[in-house]
Amino acid sequence: MATTGHNNNVINAKLVLLGDMGTGKSSLVLRFVKGQFLDFQESTIGAAFFSQTLALNDATVKFEIWDTAGQERYHSLAPMYYRGAAAAVIVYDITSNESFERAKKWVVELQKQGNPNMVMALAGNKADLDDKRKVAADDARAYAEENGLYFIETSAKTAINVNDMFYEIARRLPRAQPVQNPTVVSLSDGPAGSRSQTSSTCCT
Repeated sequence: MATTGHNNNVINAKLVLLGDMGTGKSSLVLRFVKGQFLDFQESTIGAAFFSQTLALNDATVKFEIWDTAGQERYHSLAPMYYRGAAAAVIVYDITSNESFERAKKWVVELQKQGNPNMVMALAGNKADLDDKRKVAADDARAYAEENGLYFIETSAKTAINVNDMFYEIARRLPRAQPVQNPTVVSLSDGPAGSRSQTSSTCCT
């Protein structure tokens, strides 16, 4: 959930990245948080945690980002990370039809089990590999529009649209109405067994 502070209009928002292994979820987060790209990254085990703050005109958004593992054996852990999330980025690889089909399954799961007010983005990553493209942008955009998703193509390697994606998600977060004696809720407490990670040893 996104929670809003009364005086300084700070929004704490839990964001989760979902998608097949090798789609570049971790690379997107690393590019966004640290401005880095690594050609070789170890696979995420369970999930990795990052945080990043964005300043918008009407609010400051503090993203608490859970980068989940793409391997099928970790699928059962995913609800622990997307439960209560204010936003989700479902990532696929534009050179892989299989990863796009997998992304659609994540969308269905979130629609059934996720926060009903969740801001969902569909990100076609590896846009720098257009010559190897298997998923047409128009097809993905049409799917996103049918399902109420924000669609964008990104490249963690070249940084194309990465920051734009997170800023647009931040702008789409619901702005809570001020309440008396408000409390800003921290959403950084992860599921047991997850590992907090802020170093550059993150994964693909």
